[in-house]
Amino acid sequence: MAKTQLGARVDEDVAELARKRAADLGLSVGDYLARLVQDDASGLRARAVDAAARFLAEHQAIFDEAEAEDGRRPESSRGARAA
Repeated sequence: MAKTQLGARVDEDVAELARKRAADLGLSVGDYLARLVQDDASGLRARAVDAAARFLAEHQAIFDEAEAEDGRRPESSRGARAA
């Protein structure tokens, strides 16, 4: 395994592939790796937002019911459930 400039140990084949891909994109290896991390983080964020939207959609009736109950309660007792 070769030691890279970032201090990580990587198989030479993988390091060479990263160097070639970075060169194809006109980037340094470090910038290429940073782009990969950003792309991965963006994908994770998109999947998290999608999961949250699905959760809210699936449980919308429960949220609607809770809001309706709050609307029927006297003003003084509305915050009691939140605690």
